[in-house]
Amino acid sequence: MKTGDALRRAQAYGIDLVEISPTAKPPLCKIMDYGKHKYDQEKKKKEQKKHQVQTKLKEVKFRVNVGDHDYDTKMRNLRKFIEHGDRVKLSLMFRGRENAHRELGLEVLQRVIKDTEDITSVDQAPRLQGRFINAVLVPKKKVK
Repeated sequence: MKTGDALRRAQAYGIDLVEISPTAKPPLCKIMDYGKHKYDQEKKKKEQKKHQVQTKLKEVKFRVNVGDHDYDTKMRNLRKFIEHGDRVKLSLMFRGRENAHRELGLEVLQRVIKDTEDITSVDQAPRLQGRFINAVLVPKKKVK
């Protein structure tokens, strides 16, 4: 159909003539309500965004001489973050004379990893960076 005829037909229906494929020979056009089409595309994008899961990196800080109650509280928070689907960064900072016994800090983080191995896997193993030891835990994949 000639372009002029298609344009007149679209105007008669009160909708738009939209060029679908300009590189085709002859170009492909469609008579449709372009405003409604754009609205439907935006609606689909918003619906897809709704179903996306955003993971965040949460941080739980430990000390070398962490008490039992503090350890339990931090572990409870860590489990809550993991169950929500977030990644968790474990941080342990050395101050003063604690620097002389870095193996104690490594033991604390190994204990955390061992206590959470049922729901987490290690993404980044405990690594010494200056006065800190850092590790990253991620939720285990659920088997369906």
